[in-house]
Amino acid sequence: MTSVHNPPEPAAGGRARQIQTMFGRIVPRYDAMNRLMSLGMDGRWRKLAARAARPQGGRILDLGAGTGDLSRELVRSGAASVVGGDFTAGMVATASRRYAGERAYRWTVSDVLHLPFADAAFDAVTNGFLLRNVVDLPAGIGEMARVLRPGGRLVCLDMTHIPGGAFSAPYRFYFDHVMPQVAGLLSGDRAAYRYLAHSLVGFPDADRLAQILRDAGLREVSYRRLGFGSVALHTGVK
Repeated sequence: MTSVHNPPEPAAGGRARQIQTMFGRIVPRYDAMNRLMSLGMDGRWRKLAARAARPQGGRILDLGAGTGDLSRELVRSGAASVVGGDFTAGMVATASRRYAGERAYRWTVSDVLHLPFADAAFDAVTNGFLLRNVVDLPAGIGEMARVLRPGGRLVCLDMTHIPGGAFSAPYRFYFDHVMPQVAGLLSGDRAAYRYLAHSLVGFPDADRLAQILRDAGLREVSYRRLGFGSVALHTGVK
C-alpha cells in the first residue's frame, strides 16, 4: 500500500530553506510548467533515465521525486518498489494522493544531505532535475552513493551548460529570458522561475559533474546529452 513517511523537517540553511519554500509554492502547476519549459521533451528524458537505472526487480530510491513522474517510469520499467523522496512536503503529499493504493510506491520527505536510509539499501538511486538545487553537491552525491548497494547504479538527469555552437546562443536566450517570463506569467510565480532560469550559474558542467561522481567512488561514469545539449543524463556504478 502506498505510504508516506514524514521524518523531522529537513535541516536546511538559508538558501536551502528558500528553495524548499519556493517549490512548495509551485506544486499545483509544477507538472504543467515542466512540460512548458522542456518544450514537451521531459517525459522522454525521464523514460531514458528510468531505463538507465536498470530497475528490473529492484528497490529504487528516486530523489527530488516531485509529484512522481520519474518514480512512475521506474515502476513501468520493472522496479519492484520505489521510494520517492523529496525536500518539499507539498510535492510528497501530491505524489501520495496521485498513487494512492499502489503498492509499488512509498513517499517520504527527505533531505538529500541527510538521507534517512541504511548503507547499501537500494539497487539504484535516481534523481531528475534535483542537483542544481543541492546546496552541497559533493556531499549530496556522497549520500546517494552511501545508500547504493555495491554494483548498483546512480542516475542523474539535469540541465547542463551547452557547449559553444550554433544552438548555444539562441537556447541561452530562451532559457534566460523567454522561459522565465512565460512560465512566471502562467504560473503566477515570477520569482520561482527567475530562480530556475539562473540555477545553472555556478553549477558544474557535464564533465565536472562526472568527476564529482568519480570522486564519490563511482566507476563506469558516463553521460549523454539530451535536449539539443541542454540536458545531461549521467550514470555511474558503485
